[in-house]
Amino acid sequence: MLVWCINLSLSMKLRDSLYDLWVMDLNHPFVVELYSGSLPLEKFKYYILQDYNYLVSMVKVLSLLAAKAPTLELARLALELAYGTVTGEMENYRRLLNMLNLTIDDAIKTKPNMTNVSYMSFLIATASLENFYSGLASILPCMWTYMDIAELHKDKLKDNKVEVYRVWALTYLSDDYRKLVYILRDAIDKSNLSLEQLHPFFERALRYEIMFWDSSYRMD
Repeated sequence: MLVWCINLSLSMKLRDSLYDLWVMDLNHPFVVELYSGSLPLEKFKYYILQDYNYLVSMVKVLSLLAAKAPTLELARLALELAYGTVTGEMENYRRLLNMLNLTIDDAIKTKPNMTNVSYMSFLIATASLENFYSGLASILPCMWTYMDIAELHKDKLKDNKVEVYRVWALTYLSDDYRKLVYILRDAIDKSNLSLEQLHPFFERALRYEIMFWDSSYRMD
């Protein structure tokens, strides 16, 4: 049974209960090399093309969560996240594709690898079959780890000579992105659900994040 003696928020308890996995994710060779500028560009291209499929699925997940949100305010949160993904994130995504001499058609034609298919299926199934907060718990590791990765490795960007890597990384160092992560954490913290209830969804998503980096690093 998962128990803490100190008064941590629910989201912090979720993260700390999986500290070893969290550290593994934050120090994955893919992100370390990306922030330092030593990652082979072909691996980043592979990741970007796979990420398109993930973003499309994320819009579906957030739309499903909006439909089952327990309050209007939470429905609005999910819809705003979905809209932000379709507009802001996709616009930044197109910019990255252009810098890599790729097009949105290249991304659309890219078949998701097996890790990606499994991860997307898990997120959609959770949003469809579980409660609203379990769905939030399943998307939080992605957003939160990207923020923590950026914070941990930001000093490496000073010597990173690959412009597209710097552009990608700076998104996750922005105040807007940090605010978004804290809004999601706050929604989970106020859910009145237990650590045991949300832990399975948070853990599985965190494991998928590591697997996603693995598959991109190997170019499965």
